[in-house]
Amino acid sequence: MSTHARPLADRLAAASDAQLEELLRRRGVRPDVDWDDFFDAAEALLEPASIERGLKALTRDEARRLHDIVDGRQQGDLRAAEAGTPEDLALIDAQGRAPVPVAAQVHDMPAVPDAPQAAVPRASDAVSARAAERAFTTVGGLADLLLATRSAPLTLVATGTLSASERRRFGEDDDLDQLRVLAELAGLARPVDRRLRVTTAVDDWLAASFAPRWAHLAAAFRDALPAGIRVGDGWAPVVAWPHAHPWDPTWPARAAQLADLARRLGLLAEDGSEPEWAAALRTGSEIDTTPLEALLPTEVDRLFLQNDLTAIAPGPLQPALDNRLRAMTEHESAAQASSYRFTADSIARALVEGETEQSILQFLREVSLTGLPQALQYLVAQTAARHDLVRVGPDATGGTIVSSTDAHLLEAIEVDRNLRPMGLVREGEHLTSRVGAQTVAWALTDARYPATLVDRDGSAVAATPAHPAPGGAEEPPSYAPLLARLRSHQGPDADAAWLDRELEAAVRARAVVLVEVAMPDGSRRELTLEASGVGGGRLRGRDRTADVERTLPVHSIRSVRVLES
Repeated sequence: MSTHARPLADRLAAASDAQLEELLRRRGVRPDVDWDDFFDAAEALLEPASIERGLKALTRDEARRLHDIVDGRQQGDLRAAEAGTPEDLALIDAQGRAPVPVAAQVHDMPAVPDAPQAAVPRASDAVSARAAERAFTTVGGLADLLLATRSAPLTLVATGTLSASERRRFGEDDDLDQLRVLAELAGLARPVDRRLRVTTAVDDWLAASFAPRWAHLAAAFRDALPAGIRVGDGWAPVVAWPHAHPWDPTWPARAAQLADLARRLGLLAEDGSEPEWAAALRTGSEIDTTPLEALLPTEVDRLFLQNDLTAIAPGPLQPALDNRLRAMTEHESAAQASSYRFTADSIARALVEGETEQSILQFLREVSLTGLPQALQYLVAQTAARHDLVRVGPDATGGTIVSSTDAHLLEAIEVDRNLRPMGLVREGEHLTSRVGAQTVAWALTDARYPATLVDRDGSAVAATPAHPAPGGAEEPPSYAPLLARLRSHQGPDADAAWLDRELEAAVRARAVVLVEVAMPDGSRRELTLEASGVGGGRLRGRDRTADVERTLPVHSIRSVRVLES
């Protein structure tokens, strides 16, 4: 039993629920941990693995203070960065000293480096222009990802990254996972059961123009920065980020990822300098997109349709037009002059989502500056003609029926290995599945079959977007049940409970203990015992001085201290 656990248990019991919750969160304690009382909590927090998690959470300044306390160069509190956090993070005691288990691990930690003092250079006009274009490209790429996710959730692997099949769907885009991180950070998408789903906030974001889109991402990025690199409402210079959490071996990689996100958002230029619009955010000021917008062309509402089945927008396309065009094309470039390509697959997806041959052609005529090329008109007509070859609809039991007038096409679907997860089974002249009709329709479309989603009456219907995840920031797991359990064992019997723990631990270790016993005449006597058993309200052990076995009533024991062997 650690001699440091009892004082820590008392301090934990005296802390507020808010202080305890912040402490437990920073120490990486799971809300479902099986602690019964504050003694359990104190012992667990003094275990080496828990201390290690606490040291990893320290910022550079906190780690420096703790190191100085352990080396005897400083006395006093170790204050955390956030208001309301317990001052010691359970890493020093009430006297401002580090408990022996903490000090032992701090001695093994590397020296804390000084914070770099380099000034943040201002980006040149040319460099700022490139940063602005990078920000525009990032926002456009994120829109592509969110539009695809809105139609059908993306599959994630156990690590939380996108699966290989999803990467192939986006052409092995190396930026894909960083865009996913940005979407989650901004509250626009969320992993649910290993599927990335858009949130209810995504529609408003997609409908906005570039400036509000970018401002939302920049604000979310700033709000999500860890304590070690926060300075008020802003952040420290990026050059200081690698050493912000010096005792966390995973931090350098995390810092590099955050710096990469800053570059993608145009908050950090390619040469490490800072554009004008980023300086305001870094210092905690209000977001002002004016300098950024000044480097980007005005949004346009027309584009050039070309004979090679591509469309070129001479500037940023208005969001409503851009979203609709992306739904029927493959987006090839998210630069200021965007490029889109029409394919049979992209037109088929648009048809599944509710477009028709007439609605597509009418839209393209309205936005085209060059008329409607014959090759594009032919592609839309041909794809629409094939689109109704495979019909996917619900049956009476909630399953799905897949039918086709082309028997060979239905046979191909039946044996297609890519469609095995759909569980398609032959029944007469059609296939059936227990999977929902909309899911089957999307699977067939992704496998390049001309599928049409129909209702029970056989009328074509649009495939609705996937059910969104809740919007807003994801609520962290609650510590309320754990805190309620700890508080329920807090009371006047704490001293007796602690004594029982000490005695049980001494018996398990066959330890030699110095026991202070209250005698019937009111005096107190100290006995040195080798503890051998406890039960029935009595402690048994051999008296080292008299070399006899003694049995002492536990209620008469006033204190117990383990002697060094």
